[in-house]
Formats: sequence, structure tokens, C-alpha cells
Amino acid sequence: MNRRSFLKVAGAGAALAGLRVADAAQAAAATKPNVFLIIADDQTWRDNGCYGHPDVRTPHIDRLAAEGMRFTHCFTATAMCAPTRQQLYTGLFPVRNGAYPNHSKVYTGTKSVVHHLKALGYRVGLVGKTHFGPTESFPFEKVSAAKIADFIRRDPKQPFMLVYCSHSPHLPWKEGDASVYDAAKLTLPPYLVDTPETRAALCKYYAEVTDFDREVGACMKHVADAGAQDNTAFIYTSEQGAQFPHGKWTCYDVGLRTALVIRWPAKVKAGSTADAMVQYVDVAPTLIEAAGGDPTAIDTGRPDAQGDAGFDGRSFLGVLLGRTDTHRRAVFGAHTTRGIIAGSDCYPIRSVRDARYKYIRNLNHETAFHNTLIQGEKTYWPSWLQKAKTDPHARKLVEMYQHRPAEELYDLKADPWELDNRAADPALASTKAALRGRLDAWMDQQGDQGNATELKARERQGRAEKKKKTKRPAVG
Repeated sequence: MNRRSFLKVAGAGAALAGLRVADAAQAAAATKPNVFLIIADDQTWRDNGCYGHPDVRTPHIDRLAAEGMRFTHCFTATAMCAPTRQQLYTGLFPVRNGAYPNHSKVYTGTKSVVHHLKALGYRVGLVGKTHFGPTESFPFEKVSAAKIADFIRRDPKQPFMLVYCSHSPHLPWKEGDASVYDAAKLTLPPYLVDTPETRAALCKYYAEVTDFDREVGACMKHVADAGAQDNTAFIYTSEQGAQFPHGKWTCYDVGLRTALVIRWPAKVKAGSTADAMVQYVDVAPTLIEAAGGDPTAIDTGRPDAQGDAGFDGRSFLGVLLGRTDTHRRAVFGAHTTRGIIAGSDCYPIRSVRDARYKYIRNLNHETAFHNTLIQGEKTYWPSWLQKAKTDPHARKLVEMYQHRPAEELYDLKADPWELDNRAADPALASTKAALRGRLDAWMDQQGDQGNATELKARERQGRAEKKKKTKRPAVG
């Protein structure tokens, strides 16, 4: 797998030519962009006005997109919080870095963007949700929300990276004003069963998305008030899909696809759109290259199955700067059900997606798929079960969520919601074979043994098998 083809940032040395030695460090710092990264918590990628959602109100995110670049095909490799965040920070896919179940930690010795940017002269802070470990792999400076302005302004000569991790719009959806959304007028996507309970849940979720958008606006103001807007790469991303069927805890696009907007006035064209496929593991190499470092020379502290300790990700700085409109040929996904609350005992899922087709492998498909989303009487799920008794579409959605075939194949051009499985279509046999080969190669490179890897999930959560009957932590 080619992870070493990168565009280089040119001219940095020339910009320093002729300066006094005493001014060199300050001049170098001035060329390095600040980074302000804000991460939502369980927000489906399309649930923003700038991504075309007809109902959700996100004026600040929309303004950010109007002032920067909006990525249409960005993906996380997992639709769960801890694996998603740790791949974002390390530039390594979840099985390789060790944080592939939820509430898990990376292997000891694994390094993150914190180490890499500090080595380039940055101070690196984090506000809010962590969901990672061990601490030595993520040595962020902890910053409170009340101290954001102080952190940004502390030393104008030193570049900074600040990560703001919201807790919204994660369940229980108590933030924001749900009354601003009219349940009867919502436009439901076809992967949801239309019931009053589903619509009521969407109103609460959308209200919390809008409240998260308020946080985005406040963070944008902090940067503007500090006079740091022009040379700050302000990044918003939505994390994985919301806690609805077909979203979080799956390898469908609703779960793995993520919103990504980057505003960097000094370098990025305002109002631009990038259709290039990128993944969360590409973010750390991109930031390193933007800061003047060489991501191809980085030792991540965690070799892959072939002994290569470089990133899984590749810098997409060339896309940001408008030098190219392509990046990855394929993106990958992995889901681990073992170890999550009310999860199936062993239900590993792997996926690969190119520009048009998605292939999904359910390695233990004969087992029923379940999790906390479909447990209990206080959710909308019972209303789905009731409607499925008389409605064929509802019956199909309920059945396909709980019981899946060994293989799934979707034509995303004709079927963007992934509801028409064409794995058995002879006309797509060669397409399926090619994607299967790509997935096999990726799993080999990652050291991913499928079911055997799934069965070790609790070890990565720091819980021995003999403790599996103890109370599990809440799902993140």
C-alpha cells in the first residue's frame, strides 16, 4: 500500500533567506499555521445546512464553509467515539494502533499529533471530551473552556493547536430548544422508519446539533478576537453518525462518512469544495506538512504487520491548497461490537469503498447484530417493531439491521443510502472481487485477523475475559 507519495510545501527556506539569525525562529513561527480543531460528538455528516440538509439549522458551520473548503467525501474508519478520535490523533487505523473497540486505548509507545507538533515548536491543548489513552500517548495540555482565549493569546510568537471536543450532539439530547423543530414537517431519510417516536427523537437530536453549532460560533469568535484568523486553520468535523440505525456502530456511509470543513484564509480558497476521498488518519500527516514537517519521516511508535512504523494516513495538503483534486482511491472501515453495552458477543464488520461502490464483510453474520440502540422501551425502536408488522419497508429496515448476509455490495451512485444489496449480482462480480482483494490487503497490513481480533476486544479495553459479567461503561 502506497502511503509515501506526498506533496511538499515549497519556499519555506527561501522565505527565511537574508533574515538575521536572531529573528529566524520568530520568522519561522510566523509561517506555521495555528490549528483550531472542533469535533462534534455523534453528528451525522449530512446534518448541516452546508451539506444540504433541508431541516437542520447550522448558521455558523454554514458560514465556516462559505469561508473555507468543504470536503464531501471524508471518512472515519470506525463509527464509535474512542476508535475514531484515536485514529484522528495518531494517523493510524484502529486495529493497528490498538484502539479498535469502544472505550479502548492505543498500544503503549504509540505517538500522536501532540508529539509531532510539539517537536515542530507548537503548544498543543485540548478542551472537553478525551476518550483516549494512555496519557503518555496523548500529552495534551488540558485547557478549560473559560481559558480558551488565554491559550490562544499566550505567546503570539509560538504557533498553537487547540482541539475543542464537544459532548454534543451525543445522547441523551438534552441541549438546545427542540420546539424550534416541527416534527410533522421533518424530511426523513429512507433508512429511518417514519413513526411519531422517530420524529420526536429527531427534533431533540437536531436541537442539540443547533446548540453545537452555537459552540462552533463561539470558537470562531475566540480566534477572530485574538486577531489570529488569517493564519489559523480552523477545522470542523462531525465525528461519526448519530445513534440511529444505519448510522453509529455500522460501516454504512451514514456511520463512517463525516463532515469536514477547513477555513485557512491565508491558504485555502473561500467557498471551495473538495470531492477527494480522505480519511481521519490523513489529518495528522496533513497538519505536520502544513507546519513545515515531513510526515514521511515520522516514527509513529507502532509498526504495521510489515514492520513499517510510518503513518497509515497521507497528507492531503495538496487538496487544501488547490494543487490537486484527488487523494485516496479507496477508504476503509472496521466495526467491533464485542465489549460495547448490549453488544453482540462477536460481530466484526469490515468495509472498503471506492468512488462508486461499497463492499461490506460481516465476518460472523450468522449471529444477530444488536446493541444498546435497540434495547429498552424508552427508545423509538419499539415503534419500528410495531410498524414492521404491517409495513413492508419498515419490516425490511428492521430485518436488515439485525440480520445481515456474509457480504454486502452497494452501488452508491444508484443507491446512496445503501439499501439495495447487490452482492449476488453477476454483473458486479468483478467489482466485488476487486474490492474484496483491497480489503484483504488492508486487513493483512493492519494485522487484522477478523474474528480472532474481535475476540481480543476486551483486552484492548483493559478488561479481562473473566470480568465480562461486570457492569460495562456507558457507550461513547
